Amino acid sequence: MDRLIYTAMTGAVHALNQQATVSHNLANASTTGYRAETDAFRAVPVYGDGLPTRAFVVDSTTGADFSPGPIQQTDRHLDVAIRGSGWITVQLPDGTEAYTRDGNLQISANGILQTHNGLNIKGDAGVISLPENNRITIAKDGTVSAVPITPLPNTVASVGRIKLVNPPEQLLEKGPDGLFRMKDGTTPLPDADVTLISGALESSNVNLVHEMVSMIALARQFDMHMKVLESAERNAQQASEIMVIRA
Repeated sequence: MDRLIYTAMTGAVHALNQQATVSHNLANASTTGYRAETDAFRAVPVYGDGLPTRAFVVDSTTGADFSPGPIQQTDRHLDVAIRGSGWITVQLPDGTEAYTRDGNLQISANGILQTHNGLNIKGDAGVISLPENNRITIAKDGTVSAVPITPLPNTVASVGRIKLVNPPEQLLEKGPDGLFRMKDGTTPLPDADVTLISGALESSNVNLVHEMVSMIALARQFDMHMKVLESAERNAQQASEIMVIRA
């Protein structure tokens, strides 16, 4: 009875947690560069005196799906998508690095190349500052160039290069802000093999059909766990009644 109650109870809790993850993925199905979150669970025994039959279901790993999303052509000169594996480096307010696949870039009022939510894009030599009255182009290797609108439109000046990295996926962890960071706190070096597609964005890699099916399956799992708890309650009541009658 103990094993039944504890397993069903914790299973129901984590089924709800999985539903929260699925809901989060569905809410970000249209978020540029989003990586779907994944959950995995395992059963572990409860250690202690008098608890040999109890087991909990615990959250074993919470990771991300690193498969690439579809590329959508936008023809906007500040939109970039990563071809294959790799990451764009952004600088956080505390000076540390984080990594994203969201290539929807913009220019701040101070002429700094940023993500659409205001984080500075980090170049090989720091943040990338852009001159005024210039048309900005981004090459496939991340080189950012400025072309004067007037009077010499044929003059091209390189103003920086976006830091593109490709650390091993198992060394990355996803933060609550949707950005990835190195688990050990190290800073990966630029990777020349990472290339960009200009005028395009990578869509979310969330599989809507899979997530909807998962949502239905999790709802049924939760109902099943609750029915097991109800059965355990009925069995306990019947056992108590039998004990009273015999007494």
